[in-house]
Amino acid sequence: MKIAFIGCVESSYVFLRTLLAMKDITVVAVVTKAESAINSDFCDLSEISNRYSVPLHYEDTANREATYEFLNSFDIDLIYCLGWSYLLPKRVIALGKVGAIGFHPAKLPENRGRHPLIWALVLGLQETASTFFLLDEGMDSGPIISQEPIPILAADNARTLYSKVMDTAVKQLKSLTRKIKQEGQVLSIPQDHDKATYWRKRTRIDGLIDWRMNAASIHNLIRALAPPYPGAEFLYKGRYIKVISSEIAYRAANLNIEPGKVMNKRPGAVLVKCDGQDAIWLCNLDTDEIETGDYL
Repeated sequence: MKIAFIGCVESSYVFLRTLLAMKDITVVAVVTKAESAINSDFCDLSEISNRYSVPLHYEDTANREATYEFLNSFDIDLIYCLGWSYLLPKRVIALGKVGAIGFHPAKLPENRGRHPLIWALVLGLQETASTFFLLDEGMDSGPIISQEPIPILAADNARTLYSKVMDTAVKQLKSLTRKIKQEGQVLSIPQDHDKATYWRKRTRIDGLIDWRMNAASIHNLIRALAPPYPGAEFLYKGRYIKVISSEIAYRAANLNIEPGKVMNKRPGAVLVKCDGQDAIWLCNLDTDEIETGDYL
């Protein structure tokens, strides 16, 4: 079975490495990007493609016709588009004789759209999913091939949730690839579009901490934007300071202290008043300038 692979992020690398290690299938072409300003977990796939002598094409957004021509030059049975920032044109999808498959780390049809792991953590969800689906012309709207639930624990952050999703997704990828090769077709179940919800693109302002939020909401924001993502931020003396981890301190302050006031300090961390009586420790800070009594 001849497979074309499209992707440009960390998960794409893991998926591609998995496929290249499988027997009885051949990755005949890879499409990736040379750089990306919109993917904080960007990964250039040229190194692994060259190592396995797989023909590679860098997508040029100003000339997507070239991508079609590149893929059309191969006799493709199946396309995997795993970790890509925009929809594939219908004629590219059609190049896969068996089909074209996408991946979304959410419990489709819920939570289609952008930044699913980030929003799941920001919103304090207790479960997400690893979902493979047939591509169509819509956003994450094609029939579902494989879906496995992923619990989100209170201790999870972006990195640990990313890893949990990938551990499950790699097993799914191996299983469904073998099944497709054996059966020569993709079995799927249509999504219930009436239950669909959509998450929007995140912007930098979404990562700016508002101390009038409660401590749990601030903590969720911080863990959602932990590496490989860019980190939550707050303004201090006109500069953006990044926060990658935190600890909630419930009922640590009285109601007469304003949100944003630094109540205490320890090496590498400060305790900041939030909404109500809650406070939060901002940990692993890269500045020693902040002092008890300052306002953030």
